[in-house]
Amino acid sequence: MQKFVLMTAAALGGLSVMIGAFGAHALQTTLEAQGRIETFETAVKYQFYHTLALFLIGLLMFRLQDRLLDYAAYSMMGGILVFSGSLYILCLSGVRWLGAITPIGGLLFIVGWVLLLLSVAKSSL
Repeated sequence: MQKFVLMTAAALGGLSVMIGAFGAHALQTTLEAQGRIETFETAVKYQFYHTLALFLIGLLMFRLQDRLLDYAAYSMMGGILVFSGSLYILCLSGVRWLGAITPIGGLLFIVGWVLLLLSVAKSSL
């Protein structure tokens, strides 16, 4: 599981840089004209921040043998997919109802952070 989490974090980190660069250069004019540049930037930031958290979880897995870390990792991955993914699609397609599912991704982020907290709190670190 550790290797999977670390590889996923590395892939998502690289992807956040690529998507951010694509938005800042190739899509900037379009996103600004549609008033969606800030939404796009929020999606990239949250993907990047939670990718770092996912990487941290992957590293902690080598030290702590706890299923809560597995669930925290899955929550972070799901949060990135739902939160950032829905905002990316919203920005590119204009499908407004996608904004309604974005908070589900935010909830997954919160669950991931709480699970990380619980895992570390019950550990002997």
